[in-house]
Amino acid sequence: MTTGAEKLGTVVESAHAAFEKARTADPFTRAAWLDAVATALDADADALVALAEQETHLAEARLRGELRRSTFQLRLFADEIRRGEHFDATIDHADPEWGMGPRPDLRRYNVPLGVVGVFGASNFPFAFSVMGGDSASALAAGCAVVHKAHDGHLQLALRTAEVVVAALDAAGAPSGLFALVTGRPAAEALVDHPLVKAIGFTGSTAGGRALFNRAAARPEPIPFFGELGGINAVFVTENAWSARRDEIVAGYAASFTLGMGQFCTKPGLLFVPGGHWDTVRAALNGALEGFAPAPLLSERLHEGYAGAVGHLRGTHGVEVLVEGDFAEAPSPTVLRTSADAVRTDPSILRQEMFGPASLIVEYGDESELPALAGLLEGQLTTTLQAEAGDDVSDLAARLTDISGRVLWNGWPTGVTVSYAQHHGGPYPATSSNTSSVGTAAIRRFLRPVAYQSFPEGRLPEPVQDGNPWRVPQRVDGAWRRPAAVSASAAGGGQ
Repeated sequence: MTTGAEKLGTVVESAHAAFEKARTADPFTRAAWLDAVATALDADADALVALAEQETHLAEARLRGELRRSTFQLRLFADEIRRGEHFDATIDHADPEWGMGPRPDLRRYNVPLGVVGVFGASNFPFAFSVMGGDSASALAAGCAVVHKAHDGHLQLALRTAEVVVAALDAAGAPSGLFALVTGRPAAEALVDHPLVKAIGFTGSTAGGRALFNRAAARPEPIPFFGELGGINAVFVTENAWSARRDEIVAGYAASFTLGMGQFCTKPGLLFVPGGHWDTVRAALNGALEGFAPAPLLSERLHEGYAGAVGHLRGTHGVEVLVEGDFAEAPSPTVLRTSADAVRTDPSILRQEMFGPASLIVEYGDESELPALAGLLEGQLTTTLQAEAGDDVSDLAARLTDISGRVLWNGWPTGVTVSYAQHHGGPYPATSSNTSSVGTAAIRRFLRPVAYQSFPEGRLPEPVQDGNPWRVPQRVDGAWRRPAAVSASAAGGGQ
């Protein structure tokens, strides 16, 4: 089943018409739509998980957890937009004595972009797919969504979309506010369509860059919010290595093999003090002893994984520390190299191996670490394994420059959905530095508009003096935060 270009055009036009009807919905009405979708997905969990098991090689427990994450995220976004902070409503009353000269009445708030095209990911059939972070945050922002299904779990995508559309219809949302399309022609036409105002993407660097270039080449370029992956380097200080070597090795082994290494936050690099290879090999073999291999998500991913590992292990200066294999259910591979080798060839540090493989880099002195970090490209995460007394200020500052999330004595896999979460980073980790996880993801699909000297009755609700939606407002420089208001009082939630 493939959506042709003509059909894609009809779908986008319907989405735009739905957006025009829904754009003025109050926050409680919109939040109710998100809650309705979450409830419907929970109610259909058994059937959805069964389909996901058939189309992926993921276990039931993992899939149920991922679906719970998705519905939790929808409800969290619903609560977030009820509070109204995403509007950033700002009011400057007219002031003839303003220091820059007489100031007109100005009102600014954030409005939704319009129709958003979302591309589903292969490795998260729920959390980054049909109603994953991009779709959920775009709907929360007030946009319409046209989702391009990933062919790695097509039947699941179709079933999920049916549930979402039925839930939105039952909740009173305009028809067409969410739709699903399939196939490469639809993907290309989705990026090109003039009514599409932004793209959300989770996937490979190559695929993401191709879409990014296409979005930028349009007569009207549009923002492309792509999460393109990363290496997620971990730096271990000498004191930490001395105090907790076996614990660190065990945590590293568990993290880079979690989900068969098919997480975008997998630690692909581990920097450790030199001179301990035999000990490290023994500790790794021990930590991996109970590892139960499973097939990768698709044959295409398996081929890519084998090619990436084979290429890196054939690079000058890289050796095999733990020998894995490329069986249908591959056992883990750990490669090793030196600081001297990566200084000679920094590309060693920039080769992602999407699967259960990682690279350990041996350094001679801890003072080398900031410069070694400087050889890295943008990262979703970087991690410090350090002791309380370690002076890692220079290294930490460098990691802040190159990554979106910096961890202390932890491991980067496991990305909670919360208010302060950030899942982004400098290119090539993402195309925009913005977060695709957490409540900040909503703001990607908004833009500010200022109204000058408008009559009160013609202003949008968030910037009216009467504040009928009871949202936070910054009035003449001072924030005013109204008391919480019920859905019935706001006139929404039907």
